Amino acid sequence: MTKKWTPISAANGVEQVLKILEGKWKLVILFHLFGGQVKRFSELEKAIPAITQKMLIQQLRQMEVDGVIKRTIYHQVPPKVEYSLTDWGQELCPALDALLKWAENKK
Repeated sequence: MTKKWTPISAANGVEQVLKILEGKWKLVILFHLFGGQVKRFSELEKAIPAITQKMLIQQLRQMEVDGVIKRTIYHQVPPKVEYSLTDWGQELCPALDALLKWAENKK
C-alpha cells in the first residue's frame, strides 16, 4: 500500500531522510559501497583521502545505527572489519542516481 502524502507529512519524511544522510561524507561513503561492494576500513580511507580517520569512524557508526550499512567483524589476528550496505541502504541507489542526473541538468 502506497502512503498518501500531504505537504506536512512529506516535509516530515524528507526531514527524517536528511537526518539519516546528513554529514559531509555519508553520501560519498554510500557511493563507494553501492552495487554490493564490500570494503574494509582501510580501503574506504584510501578511497576518500580527504576524510579524517575519526570522521570516517563516526560516519560509519552513525550509518550502522541508522540501518544503512552493515559492519561485519572477523575475529582473527589482526582483526578484520568489513562494511557493506544493508538491503535498505542499497535501495538508496536509484534515488541518489536520480539526484546526480538532476544536478547534471542544471543550466
